Amino acid sequence: MKDFFAETRAAILSTMVLAVVCCGVYPLVVYGLGQALFHDKANGSLIVDPNGTVRGSKLLGQNFTDPKYFHPRPSAAGNGYDAANSSGSNLGPTSQKLNDTIKDRIAAYRSENGLNENQPVPADAVTASGSGLDPHISLQNAELQTPRVAKARGLSVEKVQELIRQRTDGRDLGFLGEPGVNVLNLNLALDQVQ
Repeated sequence: MKDFFAETRAAILSTMVLAVVCCGVYPLVVYGLGQALFHDKANGSLIVDPNGTVRGSKLLGQNFTDPKYFHPRPSAAGNGYDAANSSGSNLGPTSQKLNDTIKDRIAAYRSENGLNENQPVPADAVTASGSGLDPHISLQNAELQTPRVAKARGLSVEKVQELIRQRTDGRDLGFLGEPGVNVLNLNLALDQVQ
């Protein structure tokens, strides 16, 4: 009986020590290191406008439909750019629904940007990303939208192209992926011009 109580006491004491370490000390250490070493990333990589208002995160896409804004790539996440329902469409290349959706998106993209019927459309303009939350568009996508945005804002095409160049993110680690333009950053920069 004495061994039983000794083992029970040891088990309870071990559980309490592990609870304090794993549920208190460890999370506080990780939180402190995150705040000290990666403050921006640990707090959501938020984009704050000059007035101090949080406008979004540079890691999450937002939907823009007004002609004066650059439009992001389509989203299949929930009701569009819903971070709680991040996902792709899960439709494969043989899906008639996917093919019809892409054809409709191509026609809409060409129409809204004043492109002719034979002009190629970038893939990121008509297909959703795997997460449905991608905040970037390709440089080609941004260049094709430039005349529409410039006209809607009464700006020169050159001024809008300059803003695109300033807001273009390079390749990851200098060699991975393609350069891209963060749509939210670019649209906020356009709002500051006027």
